[in-house]
Amino acid sequence: MKRNNAEQIGVLIRNYLRQESLESPLNERRLINAWPEVLGPVIASYTRELFIKNQVLYVHLTSATLRQELMMGRELLVRNLNRHVGAQVITNIIFR
Repeated sequence: MKRNNAEQIGVLIRNYLRQESLESPLNERRLINAWPEVLGPVIASYTRELFIKNQVLYVHLTSATLRQELMMGRELLVRNLNRHVGAQVITNIIFR
């Protein structure tokens, strides 16, 4: 028996996640997990806490110097992190 309405499993899962409003939290978790990969292990070692609230990534750093450096490249970081996840997850980053 041949099926005419067959869909790929990835498309079905993506549609289910979107329908159940689970896609956004999943993408937020992916973005947080991508932080060390996108910025590298040295910057990740100075990172104490990461969380997302209202499309803003809050980053707690242990180095004031690093915080100033990262503030200057904030827009590029937002683009790179969103591109890595493949979705518009964050619109801004606040460094503390």
